Amino acid sequence: MSVFQAIILGIVQGFSEFLPISSSAHLVLVPAIFGWIFPEDQIFPFDVLVQLGTLVAVIIFFWSDLVKMAKAFFDGIVKKKPFKDSDSRLAWYIILATIPAGIIGLLFDDVVESAFKSPWLATVFLLLTALMMWLAEHFSRQDRDLEKTTWLDAIVIGFAQALAVFPGISRSGSTISAGMGRHIDRASAGRFSFLMSIPIMLASGLLGVKGLLEVEDLAAFLPVMLVGFSVAGIVGYLSIRWLLNILRSKSLKMFSYYCIGFAIISVLLIYVV
Repeated sequence: MSVFQAIILGIVQGFSEFLPISSSAHLVLVPAIFGWIFPEDQIFPFDVLVQLGTLVAVIIFFWSDLVKMAKAFFDGIVKKKPFKDSDSRLAWYIILATIPAGIIGLLFDDVVESAFKSPWLATVFLLLTALMMWLAEHFSRQDRDLEKTTWLDAIVIGFAQALAVFPGISRSGSTISAGMGRHIDRASAGRFSFLMSIPIMLASGLLGVKGLLEVEDLAAFLPVMLVGFSVAGIVGYLSIRWLLNILRSKSLKMFSYYCIGFAIISVLLIYVV
């Protein structure tokens, strides 16, 4: 992998991790479109590092929110009133929403791994992401905010996040759509989506680092990988800020149309041209 390729894929990861367009699909399809074939021993560590880059980005962006939630969470436990404060409730809901993705990720690990080797499956799932966002925009009342979120909302959104273990299912697209399906307003659903991504990304990152340390000759291509890490983090931070502004006033339909267009173009370039 060259520095140029690491920069391009770092931009792709940072841009698509938080926007509802599926980073996994882009990381599968973009190399396939350009005909880039990477050694097996480079693909895994690169994926781990660019995902860690976007994890750092979301933690930095929501640091003040995370500190407030952590304080309220432990204060609620100490005072034996864990659900009294809104920040404490939000923390509990995020924990609850994380459970489905963890279970499905462990149970279907082999299936998910094989799916990542199929550009065709990635395009099909990308179209499914587009459909979810289109339906959410058409049928949601959007009459509730984070203050009115319930434990049932957290479970439903958590199962939507679990679908995103498959390439092409956008994590933010599926969770925001699920939140809107529960009639949570678009901006609040987006904020909850970003916050709930942190535990699952952190768990995935820790598992990835363990495997990363076992890779032979890691030092040989680590500098190139770190370029991808840095680019993904910077672009990811900017993507979060941009999307949160967009969600306040714009429809998810434009991302739905993008997913459809990207899927069609990918099929044409990979299987036809």
